[in-house]
Parts: sequence; C-alpha cells; structure tokens
Amino acid sequence: MLMDIIEARHSVRKYTEQQVSREDMELILKAGNFAPNAGGGQRSMLVGIRNSELTTKIGIMNLAGFDRSRLTGSYVSKEQPSIIDDPSMKNGFYGAPSVVAVFGQNGFLYRIADAFCCAENMVLQAAELGISSCIIARGEETFGSPEGQELLKEWEIPENYSAICFVILGYIDGEQPHTKPRRPGRVKIIE
Repeated sequence: MLMDIIEARHSVRKYTEQQVSREDMELILKAGNFAPNAGGGQRSMLVGIRNSELTTKIGIMNLAGFDRSRLTGSYVSKEQPSIIDDPSMKNGFYGAPSVVAVFGQNGFLYRIADAFCCAENMVLQAAELGISSCIIARGEETFGSPEGQELLKEWEIPENYSAICFVILGYIDGEQPHTKPRRPGRVKIIE
C-alpha cells in the first residue's frame, strides 16, 4: 500500500559502495518523469548517474559553496549526521554511488515545485525497491564552476536550464533510521 511506503521512506546519509542497478535506475527515473507538473508542461529534465567516481566529484562540487551560517541552530541526526551537523564532511552526496540531477527551465515560475515533485516520486519509488535515498538541494550552486558548466555541456543540458535538486541513491550502511513522531498541529481539516 502506498501509505506504507510513505511511512517507511527515510532520508539516508550513510551508503555502502553497492551500485544501484540500471533497471532500478530506469524505474526510478520513470517515476520522476510521471510526477505532477505545472500545466502539464513536462519541463523538468532528469539525469541519472550510475558512476560513483562522478557522483563523488559532483557531491564535492555540491558542498563547495555551502553556507552554514544560514543554518544557525539547525541539527539533523546523531545516527546519520548531515553536513549541517558535521562541518568536516566534504561530499554533499554522503558517498551515495548513484544520483539523479533534476533540472528546471530558467524563468519558469513553477520550476522548483515541478523539480521537487519529480524528486518525491523518485524517493518513493526507490523506497519500494528497497533502495535508500535522500533529496539534496543546492542544485544551481553545484554547476556554477567552469568544471560544472563542462558537465552540463557534455550532458547536453540546454543553456536555459539549471539544476534544482538531486536525489541520491544507494544502499544504507547501517541500520534504517527510526521514524520520528509527527509534530502536533501541522495538519488541520476545516469544514
């Protein structure tokens, strides 16, 4: 049942080196491709990467300009520390062997919403397959360097597109995180 998958899905920040199969990557990309999108425009672009050396390189680029000062007081997890918790981390993808980069059309009002709808579909599909995942932000900053721009040219990403977010994928190193209780008062029904 879908609700079981939603409740079982967790953001994972510790990965083994085991690569996601091509078939599973294709299914995860298909889930992202079928995400809701503004006006049915299908503007988002998805690039799946199954190369751990390249994902490490992009993960380091992702974290290069990260500004921790905007996160004062934030804390994520003792079991699975985040870059927010541990400034010594250098890879924004936490060693995940696979990643999907989600791109949106510049200037389009709903590009961020569309990208995150794609990301949500992909993490749910990954959870159903027993693959761990986490949605990572800082897309635009990641490819701002000349090295990043070269990758975009190599991948044939149109110039009027930029990265919005990433879905990192792999297999958890350690135990599955525990589900946190939901904060009260976040859900209301008005009749």
